[in-house]
Amino acid sequence: MENTRIVVVGVGGQGVLFASKVLAQAAMAEGNDAVMSEVHGMAQRGGVVVTNLCIGCIQSSLIGATEADIIFAFEPIEAYRQLALAHPETRFVTNTAPVIPVAVSIGKAKYPDLDDLFGQIREITPKLTAINADELARKAGSYLTVNTVLLGALAGTPDCPVSKDSMLAALKENVPPKMLDINLAAFELGFKSASE
Repeated sequence: MENTRIVVVGVGGQGVLFASKVLAQAAMAEGNDAVMSEVHGMAQRGGVVVTNLCIGCIQSSLIGATEADIIFAFEPIEAYRQLALAHPETRFVTNTAPVIPVAVSIGKAKYPDLDDLFGQIREITPKLTAINADELARKAGSYLTVNTVLLGALAGTPDCPVSKDSMLAALKENVPPKMLDINLAAFELGFKSASE
């Protein structure tokens, strides 16, 4: 397998670390090396959480400018903030539902226009998969499955470095039994939305 460098990014509480763990386990189950580093920042206060996951490239988990093969974002502004890491073949998978920062909610700032953000991403790469994962998670039965919807969406792209079956197996190992059916439904909704 070729080396694949994945940046997983979101806001604290969105399940960035969980999704990264599922991806890493799926890769290792397929016989690949996987190394990961994470930055929690002010996650408990709604700050950014970033994970660098490298599959096959075991020398370092750090991803520099124009080195990301996949940018996997749980929030649209966070996807945009990773633009310097992208190159023309980078696959973006992102949620379209924003997490409104405090400054925006109290009227001190304005949330950027999503069409503009996504337009700037498309100037770098045409490989943008943008879905409303919040809506699909509610449809599956729990807002807490947004991360699983997005895992399904990543699995539905041709650039996913692991198979759908391996990702589902890793998901089953990491989700509590009482939440498994909802998570499997969420994964399938994400997969279907990305592969249509």
